[in-house]
Amino acid sequence: MIKKAEIVNKPYSGEFEERIYDNASPWNSSNWTWIKFTDSDYNEWVGQFRGAPIQVAISENKNETLVLTSDYLFRLENKNGDLIEFEDQPQYHNLTTSPAGDFILADHYNINLINNRLKETVNISSPIEMDMIKFRKWKERKLEFTCDEFTNWDRHLVMELDADKLTIEIKDEQK
Repeated sequence: MIKKAEIVNKPYSGEFEERIYDNASPWNSSNWTWIKFTDSDYNEWVGQFRGAPIQVAISENKNETLVLTSDYLFRLENKNGDLIEFEDQPQYHNLTTSPAGDFILADHYNINLINNRLKETVNISSPIEMDMIKFRKWKERKLEFTCDEFTNWDRHLVMELDADKLTIEIKDEQK
């Protein structure tokens, strides 16, 4: 059972058991991401994923892990690290897991909650049109993030996503 996952540099050959996650596609980049996984028995292994590294998130409640690279969004089973599904050419730049274990993703303009499959997402509406979304941190059940108001790029905001209500509020305006 995967308990920890972290982006690491390319390991030395033979340092860890390795698994390759790839998909043959003419759109693949030459970049790779290495994720070191630690299971509940403290065994470590490394997954090699196609694309430049962005983020990784674990949901113990769903028994799944998401790995986001520049080329793919990979969905793995926590029990054994098997690939469940993937989405190619994702537009996402942020990935996190809510305290309830839900996966939340953001591209530059929208924040989405993943339902049962990667392509089944729920868009979380915002009081403003957003641009340049960047997740910061969780404070209890609220995700703090920053963004600019779309077409008003001089307005820099700190926002809050309530994971229970799936609502977004303006928390503060940055000067």
